[in-house]
Amino acid sequence: MSAVQQITVSAEESETRLDRWFKRRFPNINHGRLEKLLRTGQVRVDGGRAKANQRLQAGQIVRVPPLDGSEQSATSAKAKPTVRPVSDQDAAMLQRMVIYKDDEIIALNKPHGLAVQGGTKTTKHIDGMLDALRFGSEERPRLVHRLDRDTSGVMVIARTPKSAAVLAKAFQSRDMQKIYWALVMGHPEHSAGTITAALAKSASSGRERMEWDKEDGKYAVTDYRVVDTAARRFTWLELMPRTGRTHQLRAHCTLIETPIIGDAKYALRQYHADQVVDLHEGLLADIADRMCLHARSLVVERPGKKPLTITAPLPKHMKDAFKDLGFSEGEAGT
Repeated sequence: MSAVQQITVSAEESETRLDRWFKRRFPNINHGRLEKLLRTGQVRVDGGRAKANQRLQAGQIVRVPPLDGSEQSATSAKAKPTVRPVSDQDAAMLQRMVIYKDDEIIALNKPHGLAVQGGTKTTKHIDGMLDALRFGSEERPRLVHRLDRDTSGVMVIARTPKSAAVLAKAFQSRDMQKIYWALVMGHPEHSAGTITAALAKSASSGRERMEWDKEDGKYAVTDYRVVDTAARRFTWLELMPRTGRTHQLRAHCTLIETPIIGDAKYALRQYHADQVVDLHEGLLADIADRMCLHARSLVVERPGKKPLTITAPLPKHMKDAFKDLGFSEGEAGT
């Protein structure tokens, strides 16, 4: 028999039914067995009884009772995250990222290049270092949303199960106000507009890349406006996503033929790096390998409290690019 497991629901698993969550993590447990575990209160969500059709939220804790050998599997063993001690150096690094903190949430200014969760060959990530953000609390902080590894900026973390549930629901709604800043190649046809293009993972690519798929893609909408431009060769875009699909902003920028600088996965052929250097000598020498997409601000709506606006300063590589292009942060009005 295995020991009791307390498994945190990841951001990717949010809104998954409890029975389907079990099927993915413990494929050898049949529906009848799961119903019995639920009926007898052996499976719980955040300490409370649950039903098979309950929708899980990122950050919730699922109690899994001891399982016999036939019910355990390689899938479930891999699904359980390995929590490693956080070094003093990593703890200090993570704490330096904090730009806001209260009893319910912590906000980080995530740097470019740091993963939010682990994966193949990814051993250093924010999820694995969250113990460094307890700040005396008995509760381990919980992830409620994600940013791509190469996207910098505002990232909110819940400090309590209740806060995690509220925030996860807010991120899934279309009312969450999020503003991203991007430096892109070229100039869009219109100075402001809305990109509506359903996205699906490319079937022709071995790596994760989202492409426009009118029939099978998931609804995705992004509002945008041009803040400034440099000789129509480089543009500062303000992006306001209404939905939260994987790589949505990166894919949408490419669809309007203004790929984000430094985003090799979604770069257009006509914007090869050596051509860019010719267009604006010296700029790409420092930032060509760093994506210029920054989660600039986020408005957090919380019941019974005033909305909280959190703003993250630009990372150094984007500050340098702004200076080189003659852009001023004050132009955006945020």
